[in-house]
Amino acid sequence: VCFFLPGSPYQPVIEALGNYPQKKFYNVSKLGGANQLLCFTLDTLPYSIRVLFESSIRNCDGFLVKETDAMNILDWKTKQNNVEVPFCPARVVLQDFTGIPAMVDFAAMREAVRNAGGDPVKVNPACPTDLTVDHSLQIDFSKCAIQNAPNPGGGDSQKPMAKLSPLKAQPRKLPCRGQTGCKGPCSAGDSSRNSGQFSAQIENTPLLCPFHLQPVPEPETVLKNQELEFGRNRERLQFFKWSSKVFKNISVIPPETGTAHQVNLEYLSRVVFDVKDFLYPDSVVGTDSHTTMVNGLGILGWGVGGIETEAVMLGMPVTLTLPEVAGCELTGTASPLATSIDIVLSITKQLRQADVAGKFVEFFGSGVSQLSVADRTTIANMCPEYGAILSFFPVDNVTLKHLKHTGFDEAKLEVMEAYLKAVKLFRNDESSSREPEYSQVVQISLSSIIPYVSGPKRSQDRVAVNNMKSDFQACLNEKSGVKGFQIAVEKQNDIVPVQYEGNEYKLSHGCIVIAAVISCTNNCNPSVMLAAGLLAKKAVEAGLVVKPYIRTSLSPGSGMVTHYLSSSGVLPYLSKLGFEVVGYGCSTCVGNTAPLPEAIRNAIKQGEIIACGVLSGTKNFEGRLCDCVRANYLASPPLVVAYAIAGTVRIDFETEPLGTGFNGKSIYLRDIWPTRRELHTVEEECVISSMFKELKEKMEKGNKRWNSLETPESTLFPWDLKSTYIRCPSFFDKLAKEPVSPQPIENAHVLLYLGDSVTTDHISPAGSIARSSAAAKYLTNKGLTPREFNSYGARRGNDAVMTRGTFANIKLLNKFIGKPAPKTIHFPSGQTLDVFEAAELYQKEGIPVIILAGKKYGLGSSRDWAAKGPFLLGVKAVLAESYEKVHKSQLIGIGIAPLQFLPGENPSTLGLTGREQFSILFPPELSPGMTLDIKTSTGKVFSVIALFENDMEITLYKYGGSLNFVARRFL
Repeated sequence: VCFFLPGSPYQPVIEALGNYPQKKFYNVSKLGGANQLLCFTLDTLPYSIRVLFESSIRNCDGFLVKETDAMNILDWKTKQNNVEVPFCPARVVLQDFTGIPAMVDFAAMREAVRNAGGDPVKVNPACPTDLTVDHSLQIDFSKCAIQNAPNPGGGDSQKPMAKLSPLKAQPRKLPCRGQTGCKGPCSAGDSSRNSGQFSAQIENTPLLCPFHLQPVPEPETVLKNQELEFGRNRERLQFFKWSSKVFKNISVIPPETGTAHQVNLEYLSRVVFDVKDFLYPDSVVGTDSHTTMVNGLGILGWGVGGIETEAVMLGMPVTLTLPEVAGCELTGTASPLATSIDIVLSITKQLRQADVAGKFVEFFGSGVSQLSVADRTTIANMCPEYGAILSFFPVDNVTLKHLKHTGFDEAKLEVMEAYLKAVKLFRNDESSSREPEYSQVVQISLSSIIPYVSGPKRSQDRVAVNNMKSDFQACLNEKSGVKGFQIAVEKQNDIVPVQYEGNEYKLSHGCIVIAAVISCTNNCNPSVMLAAGLLAKKAVEAGLVVKPYIRTSLSPGSGMVTHYLSSSGVLPYLSKLGFEVVGYGCSTCVGNTAPLPEAIRNAIKQGEIIACGVLSGTKNFEGRLCDCVRANYLASPPLVVAYAIAGTVRIDFETEPLGTGFNGKSIYLRDIWPTRRELHTVEEECVISSMFKELKEKMEKGNKRWNSLETPESTLFPWDLKSTYIRCPSFFDKLAKEPVSPQPIENAHVLLYLGDSVTTDHISPAGSIARSSAAAKYLTNKGLTPREFNSYGARRGNDAVMTRGTFANIKLLNKFIGKPAPKTIHFPSGQTLDVFEAAELYQKEGIPVIILAGKKYGLGSSRDWAAKGPFLLGVKAVLAESYEKVHKSQLIGIGIAPLQFLPGENPSTLGLTGREQFSILFPPELSPGMTLDIKTSTGKVFSVIALFENDMEITLYKYGGSLNFVARRFL
């Protein structure tokens, strides 16, 4: 990233920073000298637009970033939604599942550049790039050690667990095998060595044996999952380590550390960059849609596809339409019972209703200062769910206070504050200055927010907790669709008895079978996770339990969460209820959970039971967790624990007890719900700056397995032709120095005819590899057994696997087939085949294919393989009623033309069946938003819009996508 460009027209505004003359920066507030109009304009710009403006001034080179771009940004009020502007982020964040194809592409690009006569050593990221290795985690073990121990909590097993005060840091206790009566894995032996000192370790705070107060090993579950993860992914990890050694400007965060967006927040965020005493704002793009979490720290950042990320890594700017900015005014104070998740879901619903899709959202108002940084990052993390590009909280005193507590140097904070105020990026509630002007203002009163969950199939379908029972009943009655299950009235109260572990249980509609406190949304907010722990503590003390067949898990995004849960004394209570730490990373949320017990699965299927999953994540699309779990609800961590205890969603917490405690007493949710005062006290006692400091030390040291991993030393990666994990992709097979005119698409068949809201989950491979899938057949032919298949995420570095997994989702509804299945029709032969098999036949026959779709094609998380996969299947164009913006850009970035029906038109209104053949002629010179004609084999001619928004997108399409465009720079 350029922080000083020789010959830049804006060098005259570089100056020293007040009392820190050694620090230099672009003082954009003095641009134009005494031009008061410019200063007034800057004061009225939204803070997020000010960051774009500073970047355009600093990176102006007359080519990628021009003076007109900077002036367009400054004139945001009149130019919004009318012009394209470039943005050069300060850094890039990659996570493992989407980072692996990016780095494989870089390795393949080196190979292609060498083959074309260029110097492969020159192929390096130009932008600082951080790659987090263990963002995604597959759960193989849960409830392994502690849950099944004779006495998980220690002490007298015939009595309730001894009370631990939540106001003091308590070491977690487990039995050990040191002396008589000791039943745990402690190796301490000599009780005289009890020093009484508790030295907190970040990843897993040492467990103390109650007999010797000596540290015992990490939980068996964590160790087993980590060992299997490292074993199954060794080849992938070796490639990552090779990348970190060979490529310049790449930093790899080692395994067993945390998720990308969590590590980005806790460790990688600078807020203000200081490079050789030159200051500029921190900003980031990442290959994960939840990169927006850092917006809560005042860092401009959002998720983009792997294709765009690779271009940024090579020094190209992100190009975006100068966005509208919706100002979200927060007022009032939230109810003590409302958690950050309730606030998040309430804001999600109201912003979705306000139609902020494709816009920046920026928060202001008196309510903002009442939100902690943890609350802000949780809210910002959800912005992809309401369609915004980002959700920005400008830096203020609350931000600085948080940074001080997390270990930022005092002197650095002083420089940071002075710089941000100098460039007008610091928000001061006490200042009399006017608020920025916004495209629209959405007013939200925090006082009106009550606890909600979301589901059973979509995150935007919110249900008040006090209406959960009646809403689920309504879902049983409704026709099959976005909420309904259409269960006959006479079957709605069916009960299926099942034997499990020697006991009989009864399953019915609404029964909970998966309950997961997972990593994505909640780790950055200690109060939410601590609420789950304190609720578990009170539940155990009251004598409540969770049924053993419920698949419970606790998957924190970083070791910091384990630390504060352990040091606050609540971790053993979570473990007692089955919420034992299974590892660090995305797990249940992305379908990486172990299968349900066979007896439970059979009972659900035989009884056609609508079983439920409850998780504290952000995604709950139908079939995502498990194919037999049809109803999935997003809830706050304490509610996940509460519903797990209740065992069903068909409960009214106000009038019905969670269960029966000691002495037969009925226990209600209100009896065990922690108060806000309790939460704040524990948070202050347990979430301290030392956690962040020690976490940083742990990240920098790595771990033994990673440090001892051997990797090649060669400039070019030594591809193993037998590998099923890492494979040189074919994206650069037609690499040429000059672009060609867009070629016509002639007599194309429709590969898939899809409806509305086709998500990237439907398109892109994710989760486990089904045994009957095309990918499974490929791996079987390579000599692998089903146990060795691993997940699609782990095999993103193998284009052969990923292509076969494209459109392999069991919930894909292709109108040619008429029911959910990853199938389609190969029209020349009339055969019904797997999507890959049909596409393979079309390619062998030299027949191009297109996709027909409805509204909001590509909804959901940004996934590069949602574009790469269709490209390798031979898809030349997608014709849809509307697109999700990021996915539309990804299609262009890989070389697929995104075409849109004219307003009011769709396949039905045009009389299309999808069985026709389509011909599309591109003119020699494309222009943004131009109209093209399509002719079908039946003689019908209709017009569509080519969704190229700017000249850069047209250039990328002509070159065959961004990968080939940037590769040519090295020839």
